[in-house]
Amino acid sequence: MNTRITRRTALKGLGTAVALPWLESVGFAAAPPAATAAAGVPKRAAFFYVPNGVSMADWTPAETGTLTKLTGILQPLDPYKDRVNVISGLALDKARPNGDGPGDHARAMAAFLTGRQARKTHGADIRAGLSADQHLAATVGESTRFPSLELGIEKGMNAGNCDSGYSCAYSANLSWRGDSTPNAKETDPKAVFDRLFGGTDPKELKEARAKRELFNKSVLDFVAEDAKSLNNSLGRGDKLKLDEYLTAVREVEVRIEKARQARVAPAPKPGVPAPAGVPAELQDHLRLMFDLLVLAFRTDQTRVATLPLANDGSNRPYKMVGVPDGHHDLSHHGRNADKLGKIKTINTFHVEQFAYFVGKLRDVKEADGSSLLDNVMLVYGSGIGDGDRHNHDDLPILLVGGGGGTVQGGRHLVLPKKADTPLMNLYLALFERMGAPTARFGDSTGVLPI
Repeated sequence: MNTRITRRTALKGLGTAVALPWLESVGFAAAPPAATAAAGVPKRAAFFYVPNGVSMADWTPAETGTLTKLTGILQPLDPYKDRVNVISGLALDKARPNGDGPGDHARAMAAFLTGRQARKTHGADIRAGLSADQHLAATVGESTRFPSLELGIEKGMNAGNCDSGYSCAYSANLSWRGDSTPNAKETDPKAVFDRLFGGTDPKELKEARAKRELFNKSVLDFVAEDAKSLNNSLGRGDKLKLDEYLTAVREVEVRIEKARQARVAPAPKPGVPAPAGVPAELQDHLRLMFDLLVLAFRTDQTRVATLPLANDGSNRPYKMVGVPDGHHDLSHHGRNADKLGKIKTINTFHVEQFAYFVGKLRDVKEADGSSLLDNVMLVYGSGIGDGDRHNHDDLPILLVGGGGGTVQGGRHLVLPKKADTPLMNLYLALFERMGAPTARFGDSTGVLPI
């Protein structure tokens, strides 16, 4: 007797839709098991950007080939080294001046996912190009609620002169849906949470939000009846899995609410309220965004995402790790040992937060017993190598995740420096694995063998 119930994707209530992870008891009643298995576990791709380059001496592994241990800046990723590839020797030619003079920070971020030369302007006539995430979203995004998610930590800008005559749009946006259209990134975790777990009816959504804030309710309160009904139909293993997932949702919601309450104090600028869910501490902000992305991936609400950890040229201080100096100022270190040490501290802090995300992915099990980490491809890096040199060759690039069994990890891949291998060649390899192959992208010259 087939006791499986018809596949459902969400628990629903007033203005609320809590998307569900895959549950073994909840199958496709109309499809035979073989068809379900053939569909496979989806692959996901995400791109993470860090500004101002890194301390390359503390980034680059001494060994090539098999990684035995990650040290220096990359040490926080050592527990997951079997899923980490460090790729040395990739270049971003379109971040170079190529006749346009200074402006390396703006060009680096604009070209990182596009492989295109940004038009030098701080007016309305900006131009970059379609970004890699949006190429993927156009194909695999049709299968999910959100074709892509654009997240961020520092606000995006589309106007103003931010870098030697380049528009702020270039140094503050990573994702571009067209030549002159950057994708706005969401920096408020509360807004992201509401987007992921809100219903589709605007009136109901507004009413539910008001009730949650007025009566201190959880989104789970609005789907309690639906959750109880589903739970009665689940096997023991799925009941535990559902409980663990809903606990994770609630834990993120509580952290966002604490951040919202902490923002009740008057805003620094009169009449300009702070975002409702942005934590005061950077680590809390980053980890909330990472946790939200884990929830989005595990419920298959999206398969494509971008998250810059800061805008390029960012001069944010990192007092929480003992660095009160501005990041961009320090990146012009002039080989000063004290400044290089502080840059290493900032770089390590960023990798620690990324490693937190990688660990969360490893802990989430998929329908076939693999982990989320086994089925993602994460690109982490910068469009600048050394911040003092402003070079755009030999970039700090990581490829993390198993790509659904298509990517071998635990390696330091070293490409010939003279070859100037385009970063876009790596993206061509990802496109193939995600089912969105293309012959050319940006300044690509061929598929990188990974």
